[in-house]
Amino acid sequence: MRFTSIEPVGDGRFRYATRIGLGVEVAGEGESAGERRADDGSATSALRFWSNDPRALIREGSGYWRYVPVEGGVRFITHYDYETRWGAAGGALDRAAFRPLLGWATAWSFDRLRLWVEDGTSPEESLRRLLPRAGRCLRSPPR
Repeated sequence: MRFTSIEPVGDGRFRYATRIGLGVEVAGEGESAGERRADDGSATSALRFWSNDPRALIREGSGYWRYVPVEGGVRFITHYDYETRWGAAGGALDRAAFRPLLGWATAWSFDRLRLWVEDGTSPEESLRRLLPRAGRCLRSPPR
């Protein structure tokens, strides 16, 4: 949900792009900032990302993924933060809409991966199932 493409470009670096509508694509780059594995089986990976594209709300940021073994599976934790561009207007847009939508897209994207691993439901199939379900929710909201 968050990216149209992510492509490795060597030495732990990658290029990402997102189509934002009407044929417009916003691109940026990133790099692995390191990985740590602990004796308890947990692992953490960190990254940095940025975009020089003036159309991109995100100027630069960083984040991490953490995997922690728990009884019956693995707990997955992620966090990221970033700086915006476009001054006060960019900050307001980020707080009001972009950051909440990005958080939702992040959670849903990783849940799609979880379903793929646990049930064999491909990410594409999860996406196909989303639209009818969303339509039903909009027609009859919870009470």
